[in-house]
Amino acid sequence: MLSLEFSRRLAYVAGVITPLAETIRRWSTWRQTPANFFDDYLLGAFLIYGAWRTGRDARTGRPYLTAAWAFACGLGYYSFFGQLEGVRRGDPDPARIASVWVLAIKGVAWAIAILALIVSLKQIPASESGPLK
Repeated sequence: MLSLEFSRRLAYVAGVITPLAETIRRWSTWRQTPANFFDDYLLGAFLIYGAWRTGRDARTGRPYLTAAWAFACGLGYYSFFGQLEGVRRGDPDPARIASVWVLAIKGVAWAIAILALIVSLKQIPASESGPLK
């Protein structure tokens, strides 16, 4: 069964990988649409902060982690359907891989974010306060 600890660890991983991958993907084109570049840095910081808060105290940190995953889901929705529209129009992607592969990666990442959000919404029993183990 997936736990809050899974969601927390995944937030650390996604919080590092997402901005790193976006930096690699958009390195030569970030000046064209800077918001599309820097939103992933904000997302990464939010996920890492939520994971850190949850690690210190699961009960008080869980809302931050949940909000970070909800933010990731919102950005994922926008990113996935924007990419889908670009694929439909035949627009090239800044990445050096086919646009349809970028779409697939974004779809999987969005599905994982939705799963992590669902897991982080689960209530913590009163007997399980304090740091996660």
